[in-house]
Amino acid sequence: MQAHGQRSTILWYLGLTAAFSSVFWALIIARGHFQGGLYTPCLMWCPGLAALAVWRFKRLELRSLGLRWGGTRYALLGYVMPLAYATIGYSLIWLLGLGLFPDPEAVAGTAKSLGWTSTSPAAFLLLYLLRIGAFSVPAALTTALGEEIGWRGLLTPLMVQRFGFTRGSLSVGLIWAAWHMPLLLFADYNTGTPWWFSIPCFCALTVGISIIMSWLRLVSASIWPCAILHASHNAFIQGFFTPLTKPTSSITPYVIDEFGIAVPLVVVLVAAGVWLKGRRLSCELG
Repeated sequence: MQAHGQRSTILWYLGLTAAFSSVFWALIIARGHFQGGLYTPCLMWCPGLAALAVWRFKRLELRSLGLRWGGTRYALLGYVMPLAYATIGYSLIWLLGLGLFPDPEAVAGTAKSLGWTSTSPAAFLLLYLLRIGAFSVPAALTTALGEEIGWRGLLTPLMVQRFGFTRGSLSVGLIWAAWHMPLLLFADYNTGTPWWFSIPCFCALTVGISIIMSWLRLVSASIWPCAILHASHNAFIQGFFTPLTKPTSSITPYVIDEFGIAVPLVVVLVAAGVWLKGRRLSCELG
């Protein structure tokens, strides 16, 4: 695709994504709550629907969206990476006494809601982690796929072709972060930190993950490893690590979840290593 065609496709995509998303931004902000209901799943599919609309309107090849299976190796890598960087980030929190794990009250409440009667915290944690991996990740994939058809399926290859791996990946990460800003600023998509702290942490996280997923998208020629990584990240951090970590002081919100510093810091370090691979791969692909 020529430079003018790339620019036009990118602008069409971003415009349609903003137009579709604005409906659900407004509905979520009016309600004030990010979780619950159908608004959030609908919002997460807006980037994908915009990509499909552009694909149809611009008469692009279907393979340009990366819908083919990219190989089990990269799918597994996408699955385990969030579990790895979340474990490292939260382990630092627990070792430094900035959060208590597992939170006894959270364990008891979760076990009761599931109808589990085991009194062993170790048994609960193992079984609950397996449950999230087996059921919550596939469930989260149904919405993560909506985003990834857009961000990584259509947008990332265009941005990398136009600006190179580094600038293209950084730009997609910042666009992705900006797409979340209405909910972060005007709804409850946060864990209790002020905006001036949560926004830099969240932007570091999205940019770091964008670099990782740009590499996965290029090396596998598929969006599936990216969608699986996205789903795994949401399921394990939002369903296991954050809710089972008990605050020990007023500092805890500043280190946990996507809006504290621990996980974004680890992600940025991982992304730095992946960035070198991505640059080489981008050069090889021309």
